[in-house]
Amino acid sequence: MNVTPTSLSERIISLDILRGFAILGILIMNIQSMSMIGAAYINPIAYGDFTGINKIVWIISHIVADSKFMSIFSILFGAGIILFTERLKEKEIKSLNIHYRRTFWLIIIGLLHAYLIWYGDILVAYGVSALWVVLFRKKKARSLLIVGIIFTSIASILYLFTGFSIPFMPEASKAGIMENWLPAAESVTREIKLYSGSYLEQMEIRIPESIEMQTFLYFFLYGWRSSGLMLIGMALYKWGVLSAQKSKRFYIKLVIIVLLFGYLIIGLGLIKNFNHNFSMEYSFFIGSQYNYWGSILVALGYIGIVMLLLLSFKKNWLTKSLQAVGQTALSNYLIQSIIGTFIFYGHGLALYGQVERAQQVLFVFGIWAIQLIISPIWIKHFKFGPFEWLWRSLTYWKVQEIKRKNN
Repeated sequence: MNVTPTSLSERIISLDILRGFAILGILIMNIQSMSMIGAAYINPIAYGDFTGINKIVWIISHIVADSKFMSIFSILFGAGIILFTERLKEKEIKSLNIHYRRTFWLIIIGLLHAYLIWYGDILVAYGVSALWVVLFRKKKARSLLIVGIIFTSIASILYLFTGFSIPFMPEASKAGIMENWLPAAESVTREIKLYSGSYLEQMEIRIPESIEMQTFLYFFLYGWRSSGLMLIGMALYKWGVLSAQKSKRFYIKLVIIVLLFGYLIIGLGLIKNFNHNFSMEYSFFIGSQYNYWGSILVALGYIGIVMLLLLSFKKNWLTKSLQAVGQTALSNYLIQSIIGTFIFYGHGLALYGQVERAQQVLFVFGIWAIQLIISPIWIKHFKFGPFEWLWRSLTYWKVQEIKRKNN
């Protein structure tokens, strides 16, 4: 049987809009990682000015964006696994074979992204998790939700265990953790020098950082969280939450309840971390758990808001643009990295370590504008984004037709 990718008529609009919303939102945090030392992403006092407008920008980005949009994207990835395998099953095709081939190429794309462009890649983690998460696709929604929460909890337990163990650790171990939280001046200087240097010089730091992301950090954090949220996404998809099948009343309740509790938890965490002056002993592992859990609730609230907007208003330029961004999500994600690293790394404008958080927002707005404008134009003429086309062609072992027939 001829195996073909999902046609445009088969796409679920709400998933595309949510995906576009998430892709744009993750740039708020990713831009910090691309423009400042790695420690500044988890510890706001590790580098740069943390007063006045820069402090306000960090607080807002922490409350509004940190881990929220990535949570949405993880949830959607899980939903996408079910959607993908179900549609292949309807065509009487062995879905697991195609799924594993598709996932293999996603991991390859992620590895190229991490080692050649930006170490903060998340595609490898998604791909590795998707290798086994797919085995749960036939479970009932409630079971998926329970197992998803359990897996999400494992990373939290590991963090709390580490945090409460710090007072009993040898000084050498504590010093190593401190170096990741608040690096010494020599380490900061070295990181800035390497990322501000030539493309080959950047490899000296990008390669070990990518390896750490895909090994230790995957097994300690990203693997559990991404897998858990994928399973939760599967449950939400089966319940019809992600495809705007619930009532407005349901989404209103969802938004009010989860946003209220989510922001309360995150706000409490902010207060406690400020009271502890963002000390490694508290904020790195224990204090981070407020946002770890609060961000998931806020992500669910954001999903509810998007579903309400879809149910309440006709499609407009913004929803059409977000839908186009979502249809080309992989391309837009990779293009964000290409643009961001060109702006901040040495092979481009070499602004690494020179742009404070308030100015970073301007770059975010600029990239958003580009993607919201170009994505609808691209989709008008082409069926897929350029990287989606490559991924699909590799998945189906056949060069896919990319141009629309009416063009």
